[in-house]
Amino acid sequence: MKRSLRAFAALAALALLAACAPITNAVLLPEAGGKSSAVAVTHGDKQVVLDQPYAAARDGATGLTTYTTNEAEVQARYGDALAAQPARASTFTLYFVEGKDVLTDASRQLVERTLREIAQRPVPDVLVVGHTDAVGSHASNDALAQQRADFIRAELIRLGVPAANVQAIARGKRAPVVPTADGVAEPRNRRVEIIVR
Repeated sequence: MKRSLRAFAALAALALLAACAPITNAVLLPEAGGKSSAVAVTHGDKQVVLDQPYAAARDGATGLTTYTTNEAEVQARYGDALAAQPARASTFTLYFVEGKDVLTDASRQLVERTLREIAQRPVPDVLVVGHTDAVGSHASNDALAQQRADFIRAELIRLGVPAANVQAIARGKRAPVVPTADGVAEPRNRRVEIIVR
């Protein structure tokens, strides 16, 4: 009798612990711009792939289950957490005249739009990344890419962005948008990317 009572108590304790196990929820939120995405959720040897907006999985005491939610339910349940997230990064690309740190006419007009985005951030973090095309040596392209990044950084600071919030780095000809052979001039590679977080 004592033995069966202990077994029952142990079983009851296990059931209670299982009921207290944390429940993990995963919800696939829609991507900006309508891009598709997916996430795999795994529990033990079971895996489900969430590949539609608002598809969800719950990993709880009874295992992995899937369900569909909607925007209103997500806001009601996770609204505070979503509001606490930083805004998504925005990227702006400015183009330069060949071999110089001079913006093209079209790119000069984008500087104002970039400033408006920076102004919307409570504490902006701005990364300016200079690039070149494949004309010239790595050393000369690194120097030119840094000149371009420094020029845009200085311009942003002049227009009111705090200097401590803007970093300038250079990639030279190492990260082309349009891959080319060495020595090939490509206007779309002569650029500065401004990443605003």
